[in-house]
Amino acid sequence: MNNKKIYAGTGIGAAALLAVFFLYTNPTVLVYGVQRAGIYAAIALPMALVLGIVHIVNLAHGEMMMVAAYLSYFISKTFGLDPLLAAIPTGIIMFFLGILIFKTTISHTLNAPELNQLILTFGVAMVLSQTVNLMATSQPRKISLDYVSSSATFGNVSFGVYDFIFPALAIVFLLILMYFLKKTRLGKAASAVGQNPRGARIVGINVDLTYTVIFAIASAVIGIFGSFFITKFSIFPAVGGAYTMKSFALVAMAGIGKLPQIIIASLILGVAESFVMSIPGGAGWAPMIFFSLIIIVILSRSFRSKQ
Repeated sequence: MNNKKIYAGTGIGAAALLAVFFLYTNPTVLVYGVQRAGIYAAIALPMALVLGIVHIVNLAHGEMMMVAAYLSYFISKTFGLDPLLAAIPTGIIMFFLGILIFKTTISHTLNAPELNQLILTFGVAMVLSQTVNLMATSQPRKISLDYVSSSATFGNVSFGVYDFIFPALAIVFLLILMYFLKKTRLGKAASAVGQNPRGARIVGINVDLTYTVIFAIASAVIGIFGSFFITKFSIFPAVGGAYTMKSFALVAMAGIGKLPQIIIASLILGVAESFVMSIPGGAGWAPMIFFSLIIIVILSRSFRSKQ
């Protein structure tokens, strides 16, 4: 057993040294990896809130981000607002949309097996996607912004400056959510409800209201991210699906309820994808990275539990 641990530790150490050497000699991979990590962390944190804290499984997570991006797009076009300013009304609208979705669908499955939530929220995802498709068509939409294309060069490394707004946004989301959970009455109530809904109800916590508000807050956060998303990427009705799966992978990698670890898991995923994409012909393999990582994490935890 000890020899196995030594071999495993040696292998991990060697892999880490090789990774550090590669990143040192190819700093562009690290830069782009951090930028990608910011996108993944910012979109995964609201899922970590509802899945990790109050244990609600939401397969419509990416589609809600997509709806928010479309809302921001049309608000910007209609009122001439910058999408970053449109994040405020978009977040408010998504807060109330979250309440509507929760009350009409998810609230009826809280005491049912989690499979019911999976099937139900998958249906919600399809409804959102098809509704947007009917109303806005499947034509990709993009907002052209001059400041998004700004770049900088350090030594031999050139990169876009604006993309660092996503890591910054992820850190802001994390700090706000951690403060909310640890310092506010509702945040503490949410943690109690997630651990023991029946016990929380006995001590006087309004469990139904707590579930509703937490889901609405997560919806507002994903709404704000949607406004940032439209500044950089094209949107279309199916754009959110991949981000749902990556968010699930990140929550699984980080561990249920561990919001700070989402940042670390996102860095691993972002840098790994950037590394694979830097290899000639590797771009097509990049989407497989998060599946591989989640398999490795789950298997490693299974082996630990057996020991």
